[in-house]
Order: sequence, then structure tokens, then C-alpha cells
Amino acid sequence: MIYVGIDDTDMPGTPGTNQLARDLVRRVAPRFACRMIVRHQLLADPCVPCTSKNGSASIHLVARDSGADLGWLIQSLRQGMRAWFVPGSDPGLCVAESVPEDVLAFGSRCQRELVGQQTARDLAARYGIHLEGLGGTEGGVIGALAAVGLAALGDDGRIVQLGSWPDDLSGPQDVAVLRERGITVRRLDTGDRIAEGTVDVGKHLRPNRRQQGPVLFVQPHADPVIAAWQALRLV
Repeated sequence: MIYVGIDDTDMPGTPGTNQLARDLVRRVAPRFACRMIVRHQLLADPCVPCTSKNGSASIHLVARDSGADLGWLIQSLRQGMRAWFVPGSDPGLCVAESVPEDVLAFGSRCQRELVGQQTARDLAARYGIHLEGLGGTEGGVIGALAAVGLAALGDDGRIVQLGSWPDDLSGPQDVAVLRERGITVRRLDTGDRIAEGTVDVGKHLRPNRRQQGPVLFVQPHADPVIAAWQALRLV
């Protein structure tokens, strides 16, 4: 698996990081297939410069053949991010195949406390991880490295794209339809797996990533005429 982390790529009134991630996936699709795009919530603090809620994104890629060129991948991602650059943003890009424990811990740390840009750069340099800023203050390198750590951890975030499936599910859906897409449905309060019935997924299907896979957490629907279960939008 190749993990790509991007952060601080937008400004109010412009397309967000998730939209950029989808564009990058399309850009590299001839050589790399997308397994998922995940939004990660970092520390929400007034001291953190961010557009709104301080979220970063990870893109999970696999090479389509054994001769995949990481240099080509990085250059393509860089070009895509520069094409989307918005004045006032501070984008960062991270790409890694191997993610050490220290980077996993860094990702979790960025959800709890303020971390400096140099700390991220030093950590990436120590392990030979590609990390670069692509404009502004380049502060996005912090969230980009954190996204890679959280992605490799496999137990964090909300999935905004799952493989090559279209983002076409909304409202009540049969559990069997969700299962076809590899999504496990579980009750939030008990953790029990839901094997049948209907789930109101809301405006968009947004499962979470837990234990390396997609999980949709639900609770009993307030109106069982609409659906048996209501999907929950967790961070």
C-alpha cells in the first residue's frame, strides 16, 4: 500500500481537500488504483491555522503493476496540487510506502496537541519519507504527515471514497447493498453486526475506517417506517 497525505489545500469558498483528493486519484489512475480516500480530524484549536475544522486527507493507492514508478507518482501529485493552489493556503504533500511506529504516533499526537512544522520535517527526514510544502507557509506538511500516520494505523477517519465505487448512495439502503461494497454495519452502542434490514445513510454514504476496513455505525431510526437504522456521521 502507498499512503498519500495532503493538508491545508483550500480557503473559504473554494473546493475542499476531499475534492482535491478525488482529482489526484483521477490524475494517477493509469498507474495507481485507489483503495480509499479518508478524512482525518486533527486537533481543533484556535491556535491552528485552518479553513474550518482542521481535517486532512489520506489517499490509499496500490500500483497497477510491479514496475510502478514512485517518482512519477510524486511528480503527478505535485503537479495536481500546484494546479489547484489557492492563494492563502499552505499545502503539504506526503508519500510513503513504509510507515514506522513513530509516524503512527505522530498522527495520533496531532489529534491531541499542537505540533510544529519542523518536528514533522525532521521525523520524515529521519525515515526517508517524502514530505514537501507546495505554497504559502508550507504548514500543511504537519497534517500531511499526520494523515499518513493515521492512515497506516488503520483505525481512524471517515471514508469519502471507497475504491472505484461512485458516490451514489443516499437515503434508505438495504444492508445487502452496503455489504456488496465491503462495508460492515454495526450498532454504535453495542458493536453488534447488523446483517439485514435498511439503513438511512443520509445525504451521502460516509462509513468510518476501523480495524483496516470500512464500518458504518448505526443506531435505531427514529422513524422505522423510513428505515430500521440511521447511519451516524462520526469523525
